[in-house]
Amino acid sequence: MSNTIGNIFKFTIWGQSHAPAIGVTIEGLPAGTHIDVEKLQSFLDRRRPGQNKYSTPRKESDTVVFEAGLNASSDTVGAPLAAIIRNTNTHSSDYSELVNVPRPGHADYSAMVKYGESRDYAGGGQFSGRLTAAMCIAGGVALQQLESYGIAVHARPVMIGGETDEAKMLEAIEAARADGDSVGGIIECIIENVPAGIGEPMFDGIENRIAQAVFGIPAVKGIEFGNGFGCAALRGSENNDAFTYVGDKIETKSNNHGGILGGITSGMPIVFRAAFKPTPSIAREQDSVNTLTHEDVKLCIKGRHDPCIVLRAVPVVEAAAAAAIYDELLMAKAMGLFDRKEQ
Repeated sequence: MSNTIGNIFKFTIWGQSHAPAIGVTIEGLPAGTHIDVEKLQSFLDRRRPGQNKYSTPRKESDTVVFEAGLNASSDTVGAPLAAIIRNTNTHSSDYSELVNVPRPGHADYSAMVKYGESRDYAGGGQFSGRLTAAMCIAGGVALQQLESYGIAVHARPVMIGGETDEAKMLEAIEAARADGDSVGGIIECIIENVPAGIGEPMFDGIENRIAQAVFGIPAVKGIEFGNGFGCAALRGSENNDAFTYVGDKIETKSNNHGGILGGITSGMPIVFRAAFKPTPSIAREQDSVNTLTHEDVKLCIKGRHDPCIVLRAVPVVEAAAAAAIYDELLMAKAMGLFDRKEQ
């Protein structure tokens, strides 16, 4: 199923932007795993909409409620973990025109072709960035478990609207908002202290697993690891990372490989960057078509939308990365990797 990801730490996201609720079902957490609900809520609050002028005016509390799988002490009981977030501030009438007129750059048209009149178009339905709140529940749980292994996941914007200076990034967002437009950007994520030897070659490499999770975030259009596309302009002597001993530990003098060699972790920090397109829903007039009348038409999008989703997407990238790494860590433990390393 396209809404499900993971092998051992497996979760399924469900709901739509304007449905009564969105949520996630998580499997694979051992019984007795403690979840700090307050800390998880703080993580979700980083993604919450309506907090400043750089995000959508839609206001949601994004309060997580666990419906099953936790006991009174917030420990897992061995059953699947089910969590929901209520949608309380929907304006579905803003999207009535989109029944027959798809937004350029959005999934409206492809969803129309695939699902026909049965699709949910309000707020983008299941294609909305609203569902990343559910991803943050699963990823936030994974982040807490990774902390017990000393693994840290941190992301930050490194470019927005072509600007790399933090103040100018915000200026680019404000300028786009004032013009009824939007801007995209790039988020860099660093995962520290992942042991060497995690992952598989070819189709189950660490890059593959992280990329699969990250591409589940709406608006992600590209991803690169380490030097990424930059290495294509280098010679091998420039791009290769020389090995060295630091005490009894093998490290590399540089990290152009981004902590992954042959799909398997090297023990160096995992570094990747994800590119986000500008928000498709903009106030400026755009060309589209009316699928009912078969005419070219002009579209002025109503509703509440982010002039840039990059700022709110930072914790979502952390969530996606954490979920992928935690699943790989559990798989490695199941295969006895750490047992072998300790012998």
